[in-house]
Amino acid sequence: MHINSLVNITSKAWAMPILSCLHDKVPGRQAALLATTGAGRGAFTASMQHLIQIGLVERNPGHGHPLRPEFRLTQSGSDAAATASLLLKAAEAEDQVLLRRAWTLPILAALSVPCYFGEIKKYLPKITDRALSQSLQLLEGQGWVERSVSAADRPPRPVYCAINTGARISLVASKQISFSPQEE
Repeated sequence: MHINSLVNITSKAWAMPILSCLHDKVPGRQAALLATTGAGRGAFTASMQHLIQIGLVERNPGHGHPLRPEFRLTQSGSDAAATASLLLKAAEAEDQVLLRRAWTLPILAALSVPCYFGEIKKYLPKITDRALSQSLQLLEGQGWVERSVSAADRPPRPVYCAINTGARISLVASKQISFSPQEE
């Protein structure tokens, strides 16, 4: 999976948990997915519509009532769902809330090696300075990212490194996520 795809998927809070559930063979009906993910109806619907729009999930034709449809993964959705499942399983259940934040997984994917702020921004060109700064502070407060100041640099610059749960997720992400230029 390319980093831009991960950024697109994680723009909706429940997209990764939905993909993970479908990968783990949770029935594709709305009620089962709602119960398993714990999502609210509105957020679930928005995330599901987003996944359909980007071509990772589709309605299962011929199955389900029009008001209670059944969903299934597309071919590209199967690959994304496998990645989502691996990434979510790298964290504890109580940490799932933080993984639903838009930039958490892309930032941790970028931190497979220690990085300066500007290097992270280069990996994630769509992120604003403010969003990156706030996300890094949140991850640091959670104990997933460590900020240290490189005294060798002039002027001194902070270096960010994934630690603890963040390091586990970053390790999984480094094997699944590509940062190479993507042909559009």
